[in-house]
Amino acid sequence: MDYYKVGTIVNTQGLQGEVRIISVTDFSEERYQKNSELALFDKDDKFVRTLKVKTHRKQKNFDIVKFDGLYSINDVEKFRDFSLKVAAENRAALESDDEFYYDDIIGLDVFENETKIGTVVEILQPGANDVWVIKRQGKKDLLLPFINDVILSVDIAGNQVTVEIPEGLDD
Repeated sequence: MDYYKVGTIVNTQGLQGEVRIISVTDFSEERYQKNSELALFDKDDKFVRTLKVKTHRKQKNFDIVKFDGLYSINDVEKFRDFSLKVAAENRAALESDDEFYYDDIIGLDVFENETKIGTVVEILQPGANDVWVIKRQGKKDLLLPFINDVILSVDIAGNQVTVEIPEGLDD
């Protein structure tokens, strides 16, 4: 079965078994809604168990989640740095052709004027729009905003992204 990463448990929250999660999904409200099931994977990316969401709330940049059957800090502290994933069949269909899952984008080769400039290694969510982190050989990472003037096309099947880097963005 295929699984897709939703977030990482980075700490406990209080004494009642809540965990603090850094999410890597645009669908946190859906992923953490009551009774949703998530797969827990350890630091070596091995399946541990399935967890059912009991409660969810946002706090700053974190998702705070409590799972059924985990009642105290002692029940959850061992899960620090573990990953939460959603099973492929529980992943929602995208509404349009210009929407993508993060894991579809990460790893794509990035081209400008038919010249490969690097590979997408991370997607940041600082505010108004996502920012794609492009790993380049021999240069520092390039940060590209996900806007139409910069990201010209995305070809998942062809494993590539075509971009136009505005003047001054790449120093």
